Amino acid sequence: MEETWVNTAEPATSGPGHVAGTDLHLELSGEGSTRSRLMHALRESIRSGRLVPGTRLPPYRSLAQDLGIARNTVADAYAELVQEGWLSARQGSGTRVARRAAPLHPDQRRGPQRRTRRRVLHDLMPSSPDAAAFPRAAWLTSARRALAAAPNDAFGVGDPRGRPELREALTAYLARARGVRTDPDRIVLCSGFAHALRLLGSVLEGPVAVESYGLGFHRALLEEAGLRTVPLTVDSHGARIDEVPDTGAGAVLLTPAHQFPTGGPLHPERRAAVVDWARSRGGLLVEDDYDGEFRYDRQPVGAVQGLDPERVVYIGSTSKSLSPALRLGWMVLPGWLVDDVLAAKGARELWSGVVDQLTLADFIACGAYDRHLRRMRQHYRRRRDLLAHTLAARAPHIRVSGVAAGLHAVLELPRNTEDAALRAARRQGLAVDGLRPYRHPDSAMPPRDGLVIGYGTPPDHAFTAALDALCLALPGPPQNDG
Repeated sequence: MEETWVNTAEPATSGPGHVAGTDLHLELSGEGSTRSRLMHALRESIRSGRLVPGTRLPPYRSLAQDLGIARNTVADAYAELVQEGWLSARQGSGTRVARRAAPLHPDQRRGPQRRTRRRVLHDLMPSSPDAAAFPRAAWLTSARRALAAAPNDAFGVGDPRGRPELREALTAYLARARGVRTDPDRIVLCSGFAHALRLLGSVLEGPVAVESYGLGFHRALLEEAGLRTVPLTVDSHGARIDEVPDTGAGAVLLTPAHQFPTGGPLHPERRAAVVDWARSRGGLLVEDDYDGEFRYDRQPVGAVQGLDPERVVYIGSTSKSLSPALRLGWMVLPGWLVDDVLAAKGARELWSGVVDQLTLADFIACGAYDRHLRRMRQHYRRRRDLLAHTLAARAPHIRVSGVAAGLHAVLELPRNTEDAALRAARRQGLAVDGLRPYRHPDSAMPPRDGLVIGYGTPPDHAFTAALDALCLALPGPPQNDG
């Protein structure tokens, strides 16, 4: 087998208009003449998608020289592939992969499928923001300003804590907006909540008490780190903190600002109780500030971290407020835990891009972050109100909870109707979550039937249609046998 990297640049020319070509890897394998093996290699490169439609191939003289074969061999191979429809050739444009020579889709190679996945028309999955609302112009302005002001060392080896500009901006912002007490040296940047939890998993002492309803993904991260999770009952006031001492837990993971997915903040007495437990037992509260920015019907609830910065790890991110694509989050740590977390993270920053860190620092400092959040609160509140009004008018028998904050609501369903509702939703082209998968498998709480509806993702023009489809998927009112 002959393997050759081919540079597809045009012959060298002088002047500023010359653009270098790309490299092309060809394997002249199999039997037969050189021309047939070259044609086979080009067909396979196109068929597999390595050479996409429109790709310009090297001039046959350059390719012949790189492969060490005759120019006429390459010219004949090109000509035959043009005749077969794999390539196209135009005067002045060179030889290119034909536009109609798209690679075969993997599903098509396997022949007809017995089952086809229904097309998703409306995405009502929870926890996703409105991607169309990302503040592109303001973000670009901050990016330009941040890059112009960035010191040269910003583009060297990164500090595992993250850029000081962002840690300083977060110190001021979190104190003002969330009641967090810290300084820049106690903030460690990360790529989001999951990354933070992975890092903490290597330094926490288990077991870890968690809410009986929560993300199974987060429980799995802790369990992968060798930490057993123990469920706490969740009621209308949040997690039952009085159950923590009996679990033997060394740490507690809570969503006190807005319990996910059932909704509602942690009651003030329970906020104080979990801090008292941590102080008396040498324990640690891991505070997921889930949806802390989005409050609609009451004043924002400050972070529990403000009650005792030495016993609480506060975690936040931009995944809901801006976009999960940014991969930016932060841990506000007790002073005694910083070195352990940095050791777990490693000596070099490998997770969050410096440019995005610098941009977010400017975005916060110039006030654009606050303006964006105020605008998005109004935007999501309008959506929340439309969801509540639509369900009240068309499905008044369905109880809606968890709507005072955040980007989702829980629709409580009659017992044993969740699976049927999910099937009906799929028939309507809806992507929704059921409530039961969020329940901890060891929870003593009886399973609840419901749908977890996210109202952040659909574009504005499609939101009413999404709600129409949702109403069609819901079970009807209970029949009165009397």
